[in-house]
Amino acid sequence: MKISVELTLTPIQDDYEPAIINFIKSLRNSGLTVLENPLSTQVYGDYDTVMDLLQKEIKVALEAVERGLLYIKIVKSDRSDYEPHF
Repeated sequence: MKISVELTLTPIQDDYEPAIINFIKSLRNSGLTVLENPLSTQVYGDYDTVMDLLQKEIKVALEAVERGLLYIKIVKSDRSDYEPHF
């Protein structure tokens, strides 16, 4: 089963950039399709592969911050080729 996952990591601390950068770099190095924009990062692929990666990388990311929020949206389909039609 293919999924699309949107992630927004929000460290609640002053020095937040390193945690976000490291999280995104880890996702990029996974070999999965990873797209980024200023507000979120999307990961696309097989459910088991994506969720195994996220389980590991989310733990690392949350351990790297004092306090933080992580928003996750999961869609059952690979939406990596989505283009708006307007």
